[in-house]
Amino acid sequence: MKSHSISMRCLRSYFRSVATLVAIGMLVTSAVGEPETPIAEAARLLPDTIDGFHAQASPQPLSDAELRSASQTSLAVSAAMREYANDAGFKISIRVVTTERDSAAYALLTQLTRNADKITDAEVGIANVTQPNRIRFCKGDTFVEMKSNSGGATVQDQLLSMAKSFAATLPEGDDDIPVLVRHLPEGQTSLNASYAVSTMELKDSVPNQPALDIISFEGGTEAVAANYGQSQMVITEFTTPQFAGDSDRSIVAKIQELKSLGQAVPSAYRRVGNYSVFVFNAPDEKTANELIDQVKYQKVVQWLGEDPHLYEKLEKYFAQTSAGVLIAVLESSGLSLLICLGLGALFGTLLFRYRRAQRATRYSDAGGTVRLNLDELTAHGNSRGLLKSPSPRESSSKHS
Repeated sequence: MKSHSISMRCLRSYFRSVATLVAIGMLVTSAVGEPETPIAEAARLLPDTIDGFHAQASPQPLSDAELRSASQTSLAVSAAMREYANDAGFKISIRVVTTERDSAAYALLTQLTRNADKITDAEVGIANVTQPNRIRFCKGDTFVEMKSNSGGATVQDQLLSMAKSFAATLPEGDDDIPVLVRHLPEGQTSLNASYAVSTMELKDSVPNQPALDIISFEGGTEAVAANYGQSQMVITEFTTPQFAGDSDRSIVAKIQELKSLGQAVPSAYRRVGNYSVFVFNAPDEKTANELIDQVKYQKVVQWLGEDPHLYEKLEKYFAQTSAGVLIAVLESSGLSLLICLGLGALFGTLLFRYRRAQRATRYSDAGGTVRLNLDELTAHGNSRGLLKSPSPRESSSKHS
């Protein structure tokens, strides 16, 4: 029994040691941090051949500096790069970063090109930036950067052509930039606004503004920042009215706290629907509020279950459709009737005039019989039905 108890104590000691080593290993792993961003998903998007360019090697992970740039968004999922070359010796490298959602890819594009280059929504993807020897664009949840090892107009055209070909192979996503950008004042010209899907991105776009520290990006919150002269506007969109209401109360309390401490506060702040709108560094409060007045929130109602108003909507739809069809039929019938009446009147008038002209050529005041023009005073308008006047010789012979 004594030897058995000793064996049990040894066994327990062994398991405790193993558990301790496992715990230490877990702590060390957490201290070291997560492994590098995986490349598998991004690597699948990099084909062996693109538009006459052939891959020189298999897809590789991004460098540490590039990973740090890509990791500006916490929603980066995968990243990889691959080198390509054509028969003429031109080399092009492609870097791909996939994200959790489409807006995160657009945010990464704006963060990497902030205040430096003009973002356009034409040519490649839903948005792109073209620079000498480099093109950056995003499509769906994918961000792409393509660089060439040489310059010149010919190379730039070839790079653009290759970018279009590569973009065509990427998965489809939203066909436009995030709608929040369109809701900025002068939204159609605000493509150079900075988009954010994380706290780090927002603070990089709008530094030294403690009022933004209270904003949480959990639950899909997104934000956009744009400059209007010396003023800077930030619009934060929350996914539900509840989130927007809770955040609004926290923001108002934070602003009051900053005022009491004498720290920087927004020139104006207001909740607009599910938006929290800030204006910083405005000349005065009136100017800031006028800028906020231009922000329009468009409500979208989506039922999680069956729409309780579906029957009323369908009834209204069918009524409007039926009324539209009836009006269209009546309009087409009335138009057809008018056309028929008009054509009938026209042809009837032409036929009446034609027949009247024919009767005029056969007219005679003798009722169509032979008439003697003895006095030879009647004008010979139409001598077809008249007898010829006797010649002087015939007249003298008759008298004799």
